[in-house]
Amino acid sequence: MRMISRFNPAGGIRDFWDEFRKPNPLRVPILLVSSIPMALTVWWAMGEKVIAPPERPEVTYISTLPEGRTDEEIRASNLENQRYNDRIRALQAERDEEVRDMYRQLGRATGLDVDAMEAEIEADRAAQEAAPRIRAQSDNGSNADPR
Repeated sequence: MRMISRFNPAGGIRDFWDEFRKPNPLRVPILLVSSIPMALTVWWAMGEKVIAPPERPEVTYISTLPEGRTDEEIRASNLENQRYNDRIRALQAERDEEVRDMYRQLGRATGLDVDAMEAEIEADRAAQEAAPRIRAQSDNGSNADPR
């Protein structure tokens, strides 16, 4: 049995046209009322707003460095920047040491054994720094050929 013969709409359309041609005073009102759901659906769908994706931004690169710098100028700039960063790190280290000294004084004033605490902190720090080396050595040893 062919699919088109089972679902052929010709018979339904013929029946509809035969009924629609018969004189009936309610024919036009029934047709209008039955078209209201479809009209409302179309009206609702036309009101849908679709938001398009945003446009890609236009990127403008701004360089504060001249374009034709030589390698020597770049090296000199890098060395100057490194000296500046070293100076900042040294100032920060001084400030950190001043803060540590204040905490030492506070600890001594409150009766804590600051020297023992610092020794314990240094031991922990040394253990943490040694842990990756120990792991690396044990990994190298375990990957060795047993022959």
